[in-house]
Amino acid sequence: MTDSPTPAPLDAQALAALRVDYALSELDERFVEPAPLDQFGIWLAEARAAELIEPNAMVLATVSPDGRPSTRTVLLKALDATGLTFFTNYDSHKARDIESNPLVSATFLWAGLQRQVHVRGRVEKTTFTDTAAYFQTRPYLSQLGAHASPQSCVLPSREWLELQFAALEKQFPQGRVPVPAHWGGYRLVPDTLEFWQGRRSRLHDRIRYTQDPAAPSGWRIERLSP
Repeated sequence: MTDSPTPAPLDAQALAALRVDYALSELDERFVEPAPLDQFGIWLAEARAAELIEPNAMVLATVSPDGRPSTRTVLLKALDATGLTFFTNYDSHKARDIESNPLVSATFLWAGLQRQVHVRGRVEKTTFTDTAAYFQTRPYLSQLGAHASPQSCVLPSREWLELQFAALEKQFPQGRVPVPAHWGGYRLVPDTLEFWQGRRSRLHDRIRYTQDPAAPSGWRIERLSP
């Protein structure tokens, strides 16, 4: 069995030539849902129906106390009228950023549907009850992983992490793993959502919802220039 040849790196000209002309769908502000999370739920369901890989993946952006932005991908695990919920280690880099500045943004990219959604808002911790309810739905090995990983910390080696995991398998028999004290949920409560639908000639549809107490639904809906 021979190894596959390593593809040559793209040169500047080839990279500049990468281009897709979007033509799958359109987005009209006259026909979107009055509440943005209802519209988001429709698009998320369509992304799932299209069998896109991890349609609940979102790129979360935070800012550190010294003003340095960071992004990473997390998974949306709950959606309701109050916001978007994800779970993580409360000692992680992102958690330290959120503790300092709870204002964040998140982007969902559904390239297969030529769509993305950008969310801005404030993050708050979920209750322990919500965290425990979700934790019990996680696979056993994922439950152990939440205990084993000191997320964002420097490790002495991969072997050290695997030894931690093996010790936890002995400590917590399957089906009896408690919620780690350092692990839990965050809810992103949005104040702005933008829905982007790719269109031909880069004349994309961009529909923005902004919180507005004077609007009948509590949200102002506007079309933005692409």
